[in-house]
Amino acid sequence: MDAMVHPARAGGDALIDVRNLEFTVASQAGEVNILRGITLSVAGGEAVGVVGPSGSGKSTLMMLLGGLDRPTGGTVRVAGHDLCALDEDALARFRRDHVGIVFQSFHLVPTMTAEENVAIPLEFAGVRDAFGRARAALESVGLGHRIRHYPAQLSGGEQQRVALARAFVAEPAIILADEPTGNLDQATGAQVIELLFGLRARHGTTLVLITHDPDLAHRCGRIVSLADGRVVSDRPALPEAA
Repeated sequence: MDAMVHPARAGGDALIDVRNLEFTVASQAGEVNILRGITLSVAGGEAVGVVGPSGSGKSTLMMLLGGLDRPTGGTVRVAGHDLCALDEDALARFRRDHVGIVFQSFHLVPTMTAEENVAIPLEFAGVRDAFGRARAALESVGLGHRIRHYPAQLSGGEQQRVALARAFVAEPAIILADEPTGNLDQATGAQVIELLFGLRARHGTTLVLITHDPDLAHRCGRIVSLADGRVVSDRPALPEAA
């Protein structure tokens, strides 16, 4: 284990600033502490890989950063918003305006075409040319010929590319990606990752990438390791060997 632990970085200008974050759930055996006092800051434009064994709290952390769950302790500030102080409507607006999310299981609406799925965040934001921008986003991930297809008519890799287009289409400040290649074969997953990092570079987006794959984590500039709900290592990614 890396001995260098940085529980906090300067949070004043951080795009993401988490302090003493706790998340506890009830079970028949009593309370289960999933996150145990995480403190973490991410600057605008950073790409951070979050790694750790199953049950370490990676996906829970992402849900809290996206305002999809509420912590039981601590604070979460993202893009200047105190997420703990927002009601559900305000959290929905926060996600619409600031965050794109990519899930392992795609989370596309099965009754909507690829174009309609990508247009959803733009329509919620009241963008006038939502469908034109959705088509352009699908073209940017190589799916301009699939805009009228439904998720069931697409391969897993194509569905995840639609999810990427949807996440980036509103040009959010932050992308949260939870095991984006987890349901894909190695070759398809590699293509999706190239698209993810290409889009991130093009838009200058801050990326928090949850992954079990150390090689994928090293594509980021920084790696945060979790274990038992705590940050155990926070270090720059080592350069890949030539």
